[in-house]
Amino acid sequence: MRTNWHSLREFEALRAVIATGTATAAARRIGISQSAVSRAISQLEARTGQLLFERLNGRLSPTAEALALNENLDPLFDTLTRIDTKQWSVAAKGELRLVATPTLAHRFLPPRIASFSKLHPERSISLDVCAGDPLITGIAEERYDIGVMDINTDHAGVHYEPFRTADAVCLLPRAHPLCGQETIKPEHLAGQPFVALTRRHSLRTAIDRLCADAGIELVPAVETSTVVALAEFVRAGMGLTVINPFPILASLKRDVVVRPFRPKLPRRACFVVPSTSQPNAIARTFIRHVRMSTRNFPHSEAC
Repeated sequence: MRTNWHSLREFEALRAVIATGTATAAARRIGISQSAVSRAISQLEARTGQLLFERLNGRLSPTAEALALNENLDPLFDTLTRIDTKQWSVAAKGELRLVATPTLAHRFLPPRIASFSKLHPERSISLDVCAGDPLITGIAEERYDIGVMDINTDHAGVHYEPFRTADAVCLLPRAHPLCGQETIKPEHLAGQPFVALTRRHSLRTAIDRLCADAGIELVPAVETSTVVALAEFVRAGMGLTVINPFPILASLKRDVVVRPFRPKLPRRACFVVPSTSQPNAIARTFIRHVRMSTRNFPHSEAC
């Protein structure tokens, strides 16, 4: 009898910890106890003779060996998904249902969807565009396979997988008096016409809080619900703003000035998937494709 036979639970635990970063979150994801996750990882490390995770800043960071093993497991779990969803009985076709917030839908996703479609021509793809709250609801109700957004709102029905991170920057019209500053701080915004996101945006909330702490009242020249419109208003000279540079800065021309904003306001772009089920095979393939195709995307870093 074989004594080194790996269990499917060990592999599930490995993939869940890689996806979530902690044993506690991994346990919730696959429906077992935290101790069972830790035991499964320990057993897998013993069987493989490899260190699979290192603890960094309170999270479990996968080693290169863990990532390589996980990649080799993709065909196995893709096959299991096809069996569970009865895709073994028909041709593996179907629709990939995507949803994204406006800036990511208009300024980031189209080239990634196009290149993915060339690799998987048998798949039809739909892309819906909506604000953060209806996006999260749609994912939680499994009306979409993947959401893409940079707003993290706690919701029991969804799981976030960050893929890009960036610090907010100040965007100014050329010849603006503050262009001479190397760094823009809240006190510099006093009395300046400000092009603002609407108050439902988390970045607007963070900026308002910083200004309130500094005793500064913003003077909105205009408010808008999208970052694309925000940048166009700055380009037109209506005022300055503070934005998440990903992905909008990659498409702006040289008629605006960008300065670092301090204190830092970190922003994260995330894939959003249902928390009640694992993403299907084609959804996972799309997520990997986007990650691989944006490893060197400007004004941001990979998570």
